Amino acid sequence: QVQLVEPGGALVQAGGSLRLPCAASGRTFSSDAMGWFPQVPGKPRQLVAVMNRGGGSTRYAASVKGRFTASKDNAKNTVYQKMNSLKPEDTAVYYCAADPLARFSDYSAHYYYWGQGTQVTVSS
Repeated sequence: QVQLVEPGGALVQAGGSLRLPCAASGRTFSSDAMGWFPQVPGKPRQLVAVMNRGGGSTRYAASVKGRFTASKDNAKNTVYQKMNSLKPEDTAVYYCAADPLARFSDYSAHYYYWGQGTQVTVSS
Protein backbone atom coordinates (compact mmCIF):
# COMPACT_ATOMS: atom_id res chain seq x y z
CA GLN A 1 0.00 0.00 0.00
CA VAL A 2 1.40 3.34 -1.06
CA GLN A 3 1.17 5.95 1.66
CA LEU A 4 2.40 9.36 2.68
CA VAL A 5 2.33 9.51 6.46
CA GLU A 6 2.24 12.75 8.39
CA PRO A 7 2.20 13.33 12.16
CA GLY A 8 -1.10 13.85 13.94
CA GLY A 9 -0.86 17.49 14.80
CA ALA A 10 1.12 20.25 16.43
CA LEU A 11 0.50 23.30 18.56
CA VAL A 12 3.10 26.05 18.58
CA GLN A 13 3.24 29.64 19.76
CA ALA A 14 3.54 32.51 17.34
CA GLY A 15 7.17 33.06 16.42
CA GLY A 16 7.99 29.42 17.01
CA SER A 17 9.23 26.73 14.66
CA LEU A 18 8.09 23.34 13.53
CA ARG A 19 9.44 20.64 11.24
CA LEU A 20 6.81 18.55 9.53
CA PRO A 21 7.92 15.17 8.21
CA CYS A 22 6.15 13.34 5.42
CA ALA A 23 7.25 9.73 5.29
CA ALA A 24 6.59 7.64 2.22
CA SER A 25 6.04 3.92 2.08
CA GLY A 26 5.07 1.41 -0.56
CA ARG A 27 7.20 2.99 -3.28
CA THR A 28 10.13 5.34 -3.57
CA PHE A 29 9.26 9.00 -3.99
CA SER A 30 12.76 10.15 -4.89
CA SER A 31 11.69 10.91 -8.48
CA ASP A 32 8.50 12.74 -7.56
CA ALA A 33 7.91 16.42 -7.14
CA MET A 34 6.59 17.08 -3.66
CA GLY A 35 4.15 19.77 -2.65
CA TRP A 36 2.69 21.15 0.57
CA PHE A 37 -0.87 22.37 0.67
CA PRO A 38 -2.41 23.97 3.74
CA GLN A 39 -6.16 24.02 4.00
CA VAL A 40 -8.47 26.00 6.24
CA PRO A 41 -12.18 25.28 6.58
CA GLY A 42 -14.24 26.50 3.66
CA LYS A 43 -11.27 27.10 1.38
CA PRO A 44 -9.49 24.91 -1.18
CA ARG A 45 -6.01 23.60 -0.67
CA GLN A 46 -3.47 26.07 -2.00
CA LEU A 47 0.17 25.25 -2.57
CA VAL A 48 2.71 27.01 -0.38
CA ALA A 49 5.81 25.02 -1.28
CA VAL A 50 6.96 22.66 -4.03
CA MET A 51 10.22 20.78 -4.40
CA ASN A 52 11.47 19.23 -7.62
CA ARG A 53 12.36 15.56 -7.97
CA GLY A 54 16.00 16.05 -7.11
CA GLY A 55 15.30 18.37 -4.22
CA GLY A 56 17.60 20.99 -5.72
CA SER A 57 14.86 23.41 -6.68
CA THR A 58 12.06 24.73 -4.55
CA ARG A 59 9.40 27.37 -4.95
CA TYR A 60 7.42 29.05 -2.22
CA ALA A 61 4.31 31.16 -1.98
CA ALA A 62 4.93 34.77 -1.04
CA SER A 63 3.16 34.19 2.28
CA VAL A 64 5.81 31.71 3.47
CA LYS A 65 8.91 32.62 1.48
CA GLY A 66 11.86 33.12 3.77
CA ARG A 67 10.12 31.27 6.60
CA PHE A 68 9.48 27.77 5.19
CA THR A 69 12.15 25.43 3.85
CA ALA A 70 11.54 22.10 2.14
CA SER A 71 14.08 19.29 2.17
CA LYS A 72 14.28 15.59 1.49
CA ASP A 73 16.12 12.56 2.77
CA ASN A 74 16.03 9.92 0.04
CA ALA A 75 17.59 7.30 2.30
CA LYS A 76 14.60 7.63 4.63
CA ASN A 77 12.11 8.22 1.82
CA THR A 78 10.99 11.26 3.78
CA VAL A 79 10.52 14.92 2.97
CA TYR A 80 10.36 17.73 5.47
CA GLN A 81 8.92 21.18 5.72
CA LYS A 82 10.72 23.40 8.22
CA MET A 83 8.45 26.21 9.30
CA ASN A 84 9.99 29.18 11.11
CA SER A 85 8.56 32.41 12.50
CA LEU A 86 5.10 30.90 12.53
CA LYS A 87 2.11 33.20 12.57
CA PRO A 88 -1.47 32.56 13.70
CA GLU A 89 -2.54 32.87 10.06
CA ASP A 90 -0.41 29.82 9.27
CA THR A 91 -2.93 27.71 11.21
CA ALA A 92 -4.27 25.05 8.86
CA VAL A 93 -4.26 21.36 8.07
CA TYR A 94 -1.08 20.81 6.08
CA TYR A 95 -1.06 18.11 3.41
CA CYS A 96 2.03 16.80 1.69
CA ALA A 97 1.55 15.41 -1.78
CA ALA A 98 3.55 13.69 -4.50
CA ASP A 99 3.44 14.12 -8.26
CA PRO A 100 4.98 11.08 -9.97
CA LEU A 101 5.24 13.10 -13.21
CA ALA A 102 7.35 15.68 -11.36
CA ARG A 103 5.71 18.67 -13.00
CA PHE A 104 6.83 21.10 -10.26
CA SER A 105 3.27 22.36 -10.34
CA ASP A 106 1.11 24.64 -8.22
CA TYR A 107 -2.05 22.71 -9.06
CA SER A 108 -3.39 20.22 -6.55
CA ALA A 109 -4.91 18.18 -9.38
CA HIS A 110 -1.40 17.33 -10.55
CA TYR A 111 -0.61 15.50 -7.33
CA TYR A 112 -1.56 11.85 -7.14
CA TYR A 113 -0.50 10.73 -3.67
CA TRP A 114 -1.61 12.61 -0.57
CA GLY A 115 -0.86 12.40 3.11
CA GLN A 116 -3.67 12.41 5.63
CA GLY A 117 -2.84 15.93 6.78
CA THR A 118 -1.39 17.47 9.92
CA GLN A 119 -3.27 20.04 11.95
CA VAL A 120 -0.89 22.91 12.69
CA THR A 121 -2.21 25.41 15.20
CA VAL A 122 -0.29 28.61 15.90
CA SER A 123 -1.42 30.42 19.01
CA SER A 124 -0.97 34.15 19.47
